[in-house]
Amino acid sequence: MAAKDSDPSLGFLTKKETEVKLPRPTRVKNKTPAPIQITAEQILREARERQEAEIRPPKQKITDSTELADYRLRKRKEFEDLIRRVRWNVSVWIKYAQWEESQKDFNRARSVWERALEVDYRNHTLWLKYAEVEMKNKFINHARNVWDRAVTLLPRVDQLWYKYIHMEEMLGNVAGARQIFERWMTWMPDQQGWNSYIKFELRYNEVERARGIFERFVQCHPKVGAWIRYAKFEMKNGEVARARNCYERAIEKLADDEEAEQLFVAFAEFEERCKEPERARCIYKFALDHIPKGRAEDLYRKYVAFEKQYGDKEGIEDAIVGKRRFQYEEEVRKNPLNYDSWFDYIRLEENTGNKARTREVYERAIANVPPAEEKRYWQRYIYLWINYALYEELEAEDIERTRDVYRECLKLIPHEKFSFAKIWLMAAQFEIRQLNLKGARLILGNAIGKAPKDKIFKKYIEIELQLGNIDRCRKLYEKYLEWSPENCYAWSKYAELEKSLSETERARAIFELAIAQPALDMPELLWKAYIDFEISEGEFERTRELYERLLDRTKHLKVWISYAKFEASAMLEDETDSDLPEDDVQESLQEKKKQCIQHARRVFEKAINYFRTAAPELKEERTMLLEEWLNMESSFGELGDVSLVQSKLPKKLKKRRQIVTEDGLVGQEEYMDYMFPEESQTTNLKILQAAYRWKKQKTSDDE
Repeated sequence: MAAKDSDPSLGFLTKKETEVKLPRPTRVKNKTPAPIQITAEQILREARERQEAEIRPPKQKITDSTELADYRLRKRKEFEDLIRRVRWNVSVWIKYAQWEESQKDFNRARSVWERALEVDYRNHTLWLKYAEVEMKNKFINHARNVWDRAVTLLPRVDQLWYKYIHMEEMLGNVAGARQIFERWMTWMPDQQGWNSYIKFELRYNEVERARGIFERFVQCHPKVGAWIRYAKFEMKNGEVARARNCYERAIEKLADDEEAEQLFVAFAEFEERCKEPERARCIYKFALDHIPKGRAEDLYRKYVAFEKQYGDKEGIEDAIVGKRRFQYEEEVRKNPLNYDSWFDYIRLEENTGNKARTREVYERAIANVPPAEEKRYWQRYIYLWINYALYEELEAEDIERTRDVYRECLKLIPHEKFSFAKIWLMAAQFEIRQLNLKGARLILGNAIGKAPKDKIFKKYIEIELQLGNIDRCRKLYEKYLEWSPENCYAWSKYAELEKSLSETERARAIFELAIAQPALDMPELLWKAYIDFEISEGEFERTRELYERLLDRTKHLKVWISYAKFEASAMLEDETDSDLPEDDVQESLQEKKKQCIQHARRVFEKAINYFRTAAPELKEERTMLLEEWLNMESSFGELGDVSLVQSKLPKKLKKRRQIVTEDGLVGQEEYMDYMFPEESQTTNLKILQAAYRWKKQKTSDDE
């Protein structure tokens, strides 16, 4: 059984036998701190002290040539064995070659280097180490040979070229170094390589040669940095004209480059140093016109600083405006639908007074139409059009352009989904200011046809009324009411118009039509207007009839009070007969006043009766009605009878009731209740009946 479980890979042991059995962790019973505390630092220090000394092989002393030969043979055999095992490992080859060098056996060392290069000639570290060994041991021609082969095989490794040139220069072979540089330049190295060549020539005061190299450099690397370096080189040598020529050639070739901003700034600063502020200003302005706003931040900052130093007041303002213009451009570029940024940008351009630029910004702004056809997205946008139209009319004084702006705006708005009454009205008012009444009527007619709104009807009617076109006003009111038959404002204004024209019957007919509508937005205003109209006409019977019709529809407290007040004051508006003597007139007035009071009392009694029988729960309204009646009786003076009302007034009782919400009972609240005289009598009767029943029951029990 054990033979079956044994595993050959485990030395024929079973898995159970090979398991590492760790000691069981002892449970710490006493967790109090030890009397002597040991830090981690102490533990590490003790471990270091107890560490045994490292075992090193003994130093070997070689005393004669035989031992030396044996030592060399043994070491070479070790290296060769190692190379056979790890042929690709460069560090082994290097150690081998350096050991041969240490034995002063340079031929063997070269042999090792050459064998290593056969394995991996692309490894430039091998070439560098090989050449350094030759140089260190002053084998100059050998070193040249190595460098030559290295740069031929690996021309893109700059370090090899630098080392080769450095060696020749250290040897004083300037012509040889120049020749190597020329060989290198045919491979078109990076900018650092060219700069090294230029510095090399300048070290030997070869300015013309350096200039020639710069020319080749800017042809090979036509970058802004190369041209600026070339121009600075000329400036350093006092060649101002040549330096300016460099900048001009650079701008011709690199005006649209991404780094053109640096070039323009460098050119302008160059002109400043040459005491040519006008040239510098022209360069800044040219740059600001040609470079995209997003890449000209540093340019604007430099321009503002330049103008503060050299410019006059206007120049400084232009620079500041340019800087702010750049900021607004950046904002609208990031979010074209940010209309607040457009408003600020437009205000800036309007203040500068450049009409062409202002119009351009307006056109760019209105081109950013809101993406969704919902009014909330258009409410800010539409003010761009309004401001544009007002600018063209008031500032630019271009009437035709203003008309075009209004036309395009009205064409753009999706009127079938929503519209803006303000735009229609502004367009019409503009035409009126131009004395083009026909055009204004056409615009307002289109507005009513496409997107009728209350504001448009009101303004159109107001315009026609000012012009005295009554028939047009009537037609407009008819259209208005056809579009919105529930609009009480329109009905009352239409009737008011007819009344102002002394067309009483027409006004009455309009009111009748209005109150006959099945749905009205504010019927109380309409009824009030109708009643006031009849009162102003002195038609008291018609007014009473109207009140009765209104009470058939609603029994609201205010209607009852208004009816009663009308009855009380109806006599005052009635015409008196002035032919009678004064005493008779006074008697007649007194009689009429009594009649009015009786009518008013009848209305109050009718109202109280309704609240007592039909709506007993409306105790507060009933109380208010009685208080109003009491005030009216007091105002009648001698003719009034306050006792009539006082006997009907209720008692005020303070009661509590429970507050119930969705969560259940919350608490209690106090409220005022009213007990009317008839309710208290009923309560007393109930008490008497209960007492009578109790007495009767007691008598029967005694018997």
